[in-house]
Amino acid sequence: MPGRFATPGRRIALDIMSGDESPRSRIRAALRALDTYSDLHLILVGDQQLITDELSSASFNHTRLDVVHAEKTIGMDEKPSTALRAKEGSSMWVALEQVADGYAAACVSAGNTGALMAMGRFALKTFVGIDRPAIAASIPSSGGSVLLLDMGANVDCSATNLYQFAIMGSQLAASVRGVASPRVGLLNVGTEDIKGNEQVRLASRLLKEDGRLNYIGYIEGHDVFAGRADVVVCDGFAGNVALKTGEGVARLIRDSLVSAFQQTLWRRFLALLIAPVMRKLYKSIDPVVYNGASFLGLQGIVVKSHGHSNEEGFFRAIEEAIREVDSDVPGRLAEKIEAILKQD
Repeated sequence: MPGRFATPGRRIALDIMSGDESPRSRIRAALRALDTYSDLHLILVGDQQLITDELSSASFNHTRLDVVHAEKTIGMDEKPSTALRAKEGSSMWVALEQVADGYAAACVSAGNTGALMAMGRFALKTFVGIDRPAIAASIPSSGGSVLLLDMGANVDCSATNLYQFAIMGSQLAASVRGVASPRVGLLNVGTEDIKGNEQVRLASRLLKEDGRLNYIGYIEGHDVFAGRADVVVCDGFAGNVALKTGEGVARLIRDSLVSAFQQTLWRRFLALLIAPVMRKLYKSIDPVVYNGASFLGLQGIVVKSHGHSNEEGFFRAIEEAIREVDSDVPGRLAEKIEAILKQD
């Protein structure tokens, strides 16, 4: 692997400007991360004046924080092709450059997903043998969490794409999350062999033929949250719908419980008694806790934070980047892909 994957250590570039929330919340998340991880070094990319003004009112370690100026910000509604043409000088591009040039081991951004994917492919390239990168993220399940990919980068996928997603997702689950022999399920409209479109059925055959993956077959939408699989593979259209549906259900449960317990004095008293249990429940289904999606297939670590993520959410995305740096995800993926290509 290129030296850039090993040399920077826990050195991470943060795109401070991109996203729907205030850049100040991302700066606060960065300072929190520095306080939490004593060997972490951060590169804050964005409007230097804004960043330094915000830092001037906080106490931080100068030796573990750098500020790199970027003049422009890619809008959340910009087309990827337009953003790619206007990439020079943008905070997203400059943050990715830190990884490409070996100054950082990972990049975290809350910006435009399509633009980040396009720029990531341009700056870092994909591994040989991987047609398309995939966005992978953890979502809550009864077993703790499940890795779902693709989350929206690839709306239309071939059977080969889905097969490659399974390989990358399985490796991420094993190396970062410590899952031995991750169970891989293929999202479908039923569990019978005849169900699904041609791409899904062909992908299933490819997965069955590969004895190196712990493929458990088709799973349906309700199985995603039941913990039947450690890795769930699908195209980006289905994955994004599943993610947003799960987030909506989590909010519905939370809001419904709050409303129910506020209706009478007796119920408010009961709410006080079970408050610790409710806090644990809310945390287990809170999308913020699982913030931080990985762009798998790129020759470098890129973590996408939700555009609306607050300080807590962006902090979680930084933590995901740290885990991937510590686990050397690009190096492990490269070895896995090379081994599979040699055998094929």
